[in-house]
Amino acid sequence: MRILFDMDKKDYNPDGKKFVRPSVRGIIIKNGKIAMVHSIKYNYYKFPGGGIEDNESKIETLIREVREESGLIVKADTIKEYGSVHRIQKSDQNDYDVFVQDNFYYICDTEQSLCTQKLDDYEKEENYTLEFIDPQKAIQVNRCENHDEINQDMLEREALVLELLIEDGIL
Repeated sequence: MRILFDMDKKDYNPDGKKFVRPSVRGIIIKNGKIAMVHSIKYNYYKFPGGGIEDNESKIETLIREVREESGLIVKADTIKEYGSVHRIQKSDQNDYDVFVQDNFYYICDTEQSLCTQKLDDYEKEENYTLEFIDPQKAIQVNRCENHDEINQDMLEREALVLELLIEDGIL
């Protein structure tokens, strides 16, 4: 899978204890709009997806996470690699010094029907809602709105991927 870009804040002790959390993200486009999970509480947009569990493939994670966060059902035979983003920075968890995350993005199509979301407690608290949105609006919201304690680096990652999708003519 091609590397889209690296995000390295260089604000950490390279010899420190690392928390490594690889994840997958779904790129789902319908009628020129992109499927994003909108956090109503903090007003930001993210691609549906999440962390890879032990003994789970990237594709299995993609299908599970997109379904849980958005209610969309990925058609497995439509999944295509888009690219990855490597992110490394000082950890915000007390038990770790460094946060490392490789995010793997896949373009895919989904079934017409939706299923019920299966949200984690923090996702319920943020009121995750599926929206098909104009990509420029998602970029603007992620960059220009106040998101309280939400990690701005994660939001910038999503904005940069949206810009690449536009540059590549996919959106």
